[in-house]
Amino acid sequence: MYKVDLNCDLGESFGAYKLGVDEEILRLVTSANVACGFHAGDPSVMHKTVILALENGVGIGAHPGFPDLVGFGRRDMNISPQEAYDMVVYQIGALYGFVRAAGGNMQHVKPHGALYNMAATKPDLAEAIAEAVYNIDGQLILFGLSGSELVKAGEKIGLKTAQEVFADRSYQTNGLLTPRSEEGALIKDDKQAVAQVIRMVKEGTVFSQQGTVVPIQADTVCLHGDGSQALVFARQIRESLSYAKIAIQAVGDSKNRS
Repeated sequence: MYKVDLNCDLGESFGAYKLGVDEEILRLVTSANVACGFHAGDPSVMHKTVILALENGVGIGAHPGFPDLVGFGRRDMNISPQEAYDMVVYQIGALYGFVRAAGGNMQHVKPHGALYNMAATKPDLAEAIAEAVYNIDGQLILFGLSGSELVKAGEKIGLKTAQEVFADRSYQTNGLLTPRSEEGALIKDDKQAVAQVIRMVKEGTVFSQQGTVVPIQADTVCLHGDGSQALVFARQIRESLSYAKIAIQAVGDSKNRS
């Protein structure tokens, strides 16, 4: 039987600013990537999101990013591997504290935005992130773009990894995501996005923007929670996966580990 995890980036509100519909989304996904205060989020939002995730039985992950609130962590920064290591340790540690204080266990770590994309192609950055995760807790699962340097670095150091695919993003022939600055980076047609997810899970391939067939592994599917139609889209994805006989299960569930 086919199975996949559904993850969503959450806890992105901060101060007086509210972003996303976290309470509703958490009823539909199996894993939550919680912002740790650098690109979004704040201590109170982190605390609230952790409690909501535990109440809904959703796997909790740290979502460390660049210290760039204005750019939402989606702008590249020229940092050293040591700086990446320190940023990731700091942010994981913050969320880890909230999870433990609430009586829960952290499931995974997924870098955010530009940090995630840079780690997909830069081995030294990927290794620094994997080392940070491993040194905090070797049982944490590292999420990375399918086939990326981040996944390779996680496997090399001995972490469990989850290869991630995206419902609403287009791909290039090399298996990387189309940069957001380019036309067609975001898939706005719901039917196209659903069809892409089912193909990735069942067939292990995705069509690139150039029309080529790219091999891919779909352990977890990312649903972005900051779009205007995020809630509707999440419901459509769940219903479509069920209809296609694809089970939805958190990667940290013992039944779902390899």
